[in-house]
Amino acid sequence: MKIAIVHNTYQQAGGEDVVVEQESRMLQSHGHTVVFYRRSNHEIAQFSKARQLLMVKDIVYSGESKREIRDLLRHEKPNIVHVHNTFIMISPSAYEACQELGIPVLQTLHNFRLLCPAWTLSRNGAVCEECLTDGLWRGVLHGCYRDSRPMTAAVALMLKAHRTLGTWTHSVDGYVALSDFARSKFIDGGLPGQKIYVKPNFVQPDPGMSTGAGGYALFVGRLSQEKGPATLISAWAKRKITLPLVIVGEGPLRPTLEAQVSAQGLTNITFRGWLPREQTMAMMKEAVFLVTPSEWYETFGMVITEAFACGVPVICSRMGAMKEIVADQSTGLHFTPGDAEDLATKVEWACSHQSRLDDMRRSARREYESRYTAEKNYGRLMEIYDQTMHSCMRN
Repeated sequence: MKIAIVHNTYQQAGGEDVVVEQESRMLQSHGHTVVFYRRSNHEIAQFSKARQLLMVKDIVYSGESKREIRDLLRHEKPNIVHVHNTFIMISPSAYEACQELGIPVLQTLHNFRLLCPAWTLSRNGAVCEECLTDGLWRGVLHGCYRDSRPMTAAVALMLKAHRTLGTWTHSVDGYVALSDFARSKFIDGGLPGQKIYVKPNFVQPDPGMSTGAGGYALFVGRLSQEKGPATLISAWAKRKITLPLVIVGEGPLRPTLEAQVSAQGLTNITFRGWLPREQTMAMMKEAVFLVTPSEWYETFGMVITEAFACGVPVICSRMGAMKEIVADQSTGLHFTPGDAEDLATKVEWACSHQSRLDDMRRSARREYESRYTAEKNYGRLMEIYDQTMHSCMRN
């Protein structure tokens, strides 16, 4: 099979970019031919001021991307086009190019961009569904995308225009949601449920089972409000938890969090900053458990499955996809989102129940082996490709 991958990378590399590369390598390792159409938001920095002012038009519909994709498809003649991200440089014109040539198109829903201009369904660090219940103008009112009403308006215009045109319902043959929770949210937002398949991300290469001998708890993620790091530090402060906490990641809250740790004399909390994936996984393998205190709807939570691959239990917020992925008292523990007291209670319980924690380590590893390996993922992806191609033929 020949698969065309369409992906727009961000200015700061993120989890989506990792997933695209991993899936592409997985497909190639099984003998498939993969061709790429890539754009990058780094291109914007090279534009003149006048050209940047015209970006609103390209966000809604890029004729340039459509022509380039159409030329690629005519030359390569793929069996299916797998789109990961079209924002900003590619735009939804990509789907029209596929439709005109009669090539099936599948879109992975890595985030909530089709429902929310800010892509997170959150505002001020908390869940916000106003764009679902009251309309996209609410996001514009709040300036949810990059704290800018004009930029949010541009994204909202793109979403509204393509809803009106029926792009999301008629020009895309199938969608991949990363969890059942995410699927339900997209259905609430108007996407056709019969076109949305569920396939989680996977961890490759397999890091192998660990022992958690490092003697510390671990947080991995962006240090921003919606990820809940302030709640995490407050939990350590409230109970004077003695277990060391290692924080891996960067973000706008780091100076504030470091000042909080220093002011409260929490000498057992260490900030490691951003680390390459290999070093992060090495830290993961030595952790007693991972804490993911997010206070917004994670569409999936790649760091959770990375922990499972290492046999590391996860203490997570009881919400969204995290609640779905982590089985309470089996592969980890749930706590009330934003509740530092409840989180501290769960941390203390984990520290004082070593035998139960050992059981959770084994359960976490089994969960990885049954759901999140490359081989399991490949089989599911092939099923989705087949269903998407048949759906396109019926239409």
